[in-house]
Amino acid sequence: MIDPFIADWLNLLLRWGHMIAGIAWIGTSFYFVALDFSLQTREGLPAGVRGEAWEVHGGGFYHVQKYLSAPSSLPDHLTWFKWEAYLTWVTGFSLLVVQYYLNAGSFLVDPAIMPLSDMQAIGISLAAIAGGWIVYDVLCRKLAINHPTWLLAGLILLIAGAAYGFTHVFSGRGAWIHVGVFIGTMMAANVFMVIIPNQRKIVAALMRGEAPDPKFGAMGKQRSLHNTYLTLPVLLMMVSNHYAFLTGHPQSWILICLVVVGGAALRHYLVRTEVGDDQKDIAWVLPVIAGALVLAMMLTAPTARPTFSGTVTDEEALSIAQSRCAACHSAKPLDPTVKAAPKDIALETLDELRRHKQQVLAQAVFSRAMPLGNKTAMTDEERAKLGAWLDTQ
Repeated sequence: MIDPFIADWLNLLLRWGHMIAGIAWIGTSFYFVALDFSLQTREGLPAGVRGEAWEVHGGGFYHVQKYLSAPSSLPDHLTWFKWEAYLTWVTGFSLLVVQYYLNAGSFLVDPAIMPLSDMQAIGISLAAIAGGWIVYDVLCRKLAINHPTWLLAGLILLIAGAAYGFTHVFSGRGAWIHVGVFIGTMMAANVFMVIIPNQRKIVAALMRGEAPDPKFGAMGKQRSLHNTYLTLPVLLMMVSNHYAFLTGHPQSWILICLVVVGGAALRHYLVRTEVGDDQKDIAWVLPVIAGALVLAMMLTAPTARPTFSGTVTDEEALSIAQSRCAACHSAKPLDPTVKAAPKDIALETLDELRRHKQQVLAQAVFSRAMPLGNKTAMTDEERAKLGAWLDTQ
């Protein structure tokens, strides 16, 4: 077991690195997709140039030209955009290890969903992440050229199937973050396994004095488009563990599907708006985005919670909190994986329970998000009693 102090620093530094690399990757991805859609053609363009764009930024003007496959000759220096994607995945997967694998009993496993050992949960995680890329890559290679619509349907079904599977195997938090890793791995592997290798093949052909095969550029562009449309859904997956109404929902796999559809639609709207499309031509996307959001809000609307009709004394409420919550939420946590009370919320006294009433209701009564992995075996009756007492405070 890694020391909690070291684990906290690893978590912080990896999370920071993940954010830095992710911002850089997303920024370059968004820029080049927008650039590709904004290219203009004109008479007199050099041979092989598909289009050009004039841009202004930071007090200067930029003139960019895109070749359909590659120019007849290359300069001595080429700028490759790849390390942002690689570092995003490496830091993200390392964070998964530190946060979820090393604390699988707290963050990844929920015995009420599936009683797994730590090693079983980690094995399922690794197999699913690797298997997702393999299935996705096969779909792309079989359907990309002649059946793009079927490819889109297959990709949606693949992610929906992964969401359903993860939510029926892992804890709520573990399931949502795994859908994010599942998609993020496909995105990073697109860069590592397809986009950059194809670019290298184009460069190698030019160095041999041969005309590059245009299919390599077309394949890279398609994978790049997949990446940009999946970016917004992945971003929400990565912050989902802060929202118990998402991760604790009994049908959260449906919410994940709505996030994917709505997020991809929003990305399409932003891309087309950025490149200057007339709003009437892309207005159809707005009902899709709104529909996904409204359905998600309807699904997560408060419903019946555990209720208790009797009277709950102060002593009973405090006993529940001390036996089920204070192992982590105390001045000196007893749980060996916790060094300090999460979010500085201690629940050792009645005053502390009253002070943090809304958080306790949201995390332990309205949902089963707390205790993590229900490690202290909090029962539904105890949740109902604690909720009934808090309602009187």
